[in-house]
Amino acid sequence: MFTERLQNAINDQINAEYYSAYLYLAMSAHFESKDLPGMAAWMRMQYEEEIIHALKFFDYMNDRGARVVLKAIDAPPVEFGSPVEVFEEVLAHEQKVTSLIHNLYTLAMEEGDYPTQSLLQWYIDEQVEEEKNASDVLARMRMVQDYPPGILMLDQELGARPAPTPPAQAGA
Repeated sequence: MFTERLQNAINDQINAEYYSAYLYLAMSAHFESKDLPGMAAWMRMQYEEEIIHALKFFDYMNDRGARVVLKAIDAPPVEFGSPVEVFEEVLAHEQKVTSLIHNLYTLAMEEGDYPTQSLLQWYIDEQVEEEKNASDVLARMRMVQDYPPGILMLDQELGARPAPTPPAQAGA
């Protein structure tokens, strides 16, 4: 059985995951408006991944008989800077999400909730991958930022990113 404190924290995390999705969709719209369809597609894939992350928490809460409470999602920014600045923001955002997941794990440990600790281990591993992906793209973006043909080549490469694969449901 969930404690109220842990239920509230996971509901907050569901909201954070949906905000992340909304942020990446806004970044996708930004890149579309700048005629960078590959970067727009990459951000669209990030959007889809964040929806999957939110639903994984959603399903987990329901599987354990907890109450999911959806909250209003803050509006993301409308304007973004250069591709380098956008990917700097992506990395910073993923680092923030990592800290939220770590805080949840600490709470699950304090509450003695072993199933939630197990679930959160998947998210911890996922965040290592998310930060690495953002960091890798940012490093490459910095290499070509002053070379328009390089930006266009990187845009094409980012557009070839495969769609995310949903993980198995928590109760499956």
